[in-house]
Order: sequence, then structure tokens, then C-alpha cells
Amino acid sequence: MKNKAYAVLAALACLLFASSAFADKPVDWQTNFQSAATGIMEEITWFEHYTLWFIIPITLFVLLLLIIVVVKFRESANPVPSKTSHNTAIEVVWTVGPVVVLLFLAIPSFQLLTAQLTPPANPDLTLKATGNQWYWSYEYEVGESPLTFDSIMMKEEDRANLGKEDKKEYPRLLAVDNEVVVPVGKTVRVLVTAADVIHAFAMPAFGVKIDAVPGRLNETWFKAEREGLYYGQCSELCGKDHAYMPIAIRVVSQEKYDTWLAAAATNIGDANKALMASIDAAKTVDVAANAAQ
Repeated sequence: MKNKAYAVLAALACLLFASSAFADKPVDWQTNFQSAATGIMEEITWFEHYTLWFIIPITLFVLLLLIIVVVKFRESANPVPSKTSHNTAIEVVWTVGPVVVLLFLAIPSFQLLTAQLTPPANPDLTLKATGNQWYWSYEYEVGESPLTFDSIMMKEEDRANLGKEDKKEYPRLLAVDNEVVVPVGKTVRVLVTAADVIHAFAMPAFGVKIDAVPGRLNETWFKAEREGLYYGQCSELCGKDHAYMPIAIRVVSQEKYDTWLAAAATNIGDANKALMASIDAAKTVDVAANAAQ
């Protein structure tokens, strides 16, 4: 009986862990970035931590100077103000100091920008994302007949029909009817444009954010290193429903991707349901295996 109880607790723990591992999205009271799913996002996270080593000391130093000025040079303590207008040493320090700090910030930031804006020469998959008022259209450049579909924010009344009742994995205002599906560990080139006004394609866990401009193709890329369901949003004010055009990207194994792609050519809805069923089945097997151990 005790062993069965332990097995149930282990299964519940694994299920909870699996739920968090299979979806990256904003959480309540979040103060940090989402967990990095790409090498670029790992570099962005490192750079953010690196800059804090400059920002925090400088902020504290300036605060200390302000306190000294307020206390030492207030009227009651310093009734006769100094008439000094120049101090060579101070002027050298406050000129050279910021230049040195900016050099320490500029060099890694230029390296990061170069990595972000220089896609690999031979991507494994090319995807076109078009922003509309207020949804996204996607086109896969595969074979002679590209796969195209629209991705619209899921309405609450459609949860049961789409098989997305789990609000933790498919959160309100972020879940969509048709997710973008890409294989894990593959380089994906994304061509971004817009059909009406300026939008922005942003996926925080991937370190991706690029404007979608009408009449222009902008290019970005990502290489997701772990499977899961990732959420982003349009990040450019684009009209009254700007807040209601989320982006959802599902990263799966190459085998699951190939199966989905073949099925999506005929019916995108059925392909998505079959993919979700295969993922749920894999979760169940993992939980059962962990519980048995």
C-alpha cells in the first residue's frame, strides 16, 4: 500500500514537472526572462547579467554622491558656496570613466547583435510569418506546394473543440488555434512581413524580436534546443486588437514534425490534434516510467 502511495505521489510530481517543461510562457510576478530555449537567448541572458555588474555599482555610486552633496553642501552646513568652476582631475575621470565602461559594454553587445542578425548559411527550414490585423499567417517553404495557414487567438468557447482544456499549457490570451510546428535542434529562418500596418514578431524564450513591415521582408532565425510549447506576442502597437494576436511555436522531434507536416498538407486541424495526442501519449509513458522507478 505504501509503495502504491509513493508511486502515485511520484507520478503526480512527474506530471507537474512535465507540464512546466512542455510550455514556456509568462508567469505571475515574473521579474526575469523566460528560460532560454536557444543559444541566442542564453547569450542575451548572460549579457543582461553582465551589464548588472556595471549598472548596480554605478547606480549606488551616483546615489552616494547625491547623498554627500545633499548633506555636505546644504545651506545650513555650507553657507558660503565655493566659486570653483573647473577641476582638471575630476573632468578627466568623468570623461575617461564612462568611455571605458561603454567599451566594456559595446564589445559584447556588438558580438551579440552580429550573432542575432547573421543567420546560418544553410537553414534547415524557412518559414514566412505575415502579420495581419489581428492574427498571424504562416507559410512553410517545403516542396512544390508550400503549407499555409492562419493562426488566430483561441476563444475560450473553442477549448473543448480544439482539445485544449488545460489552461496551464494553453493559457488564456496566449493559446492559438494553430501553432507553428518546428523540429528541435534545427535552424529555422523566419521571413517576417505585414499585410497592413507594422507588427512585430517576438518570441522571448528564443531571443527573437523583429518588426513586420508592409512591403518589406525582414529576416531572423532561431534554433530551439529543447522541445516544448512556447508563447510570444506581437510587440508593436498595431491597432485596437494589438493585445490579441499571440504567437505560439511548438518544438517537437524530427519524427513528430515529419508526421505533422505530411498530415497538415491536407487538414491542419486534424494534424494538430494528432500531434497533440502523440505528445500526450509520450507524457503518459514518461510519467508511468518514472512512477515505476
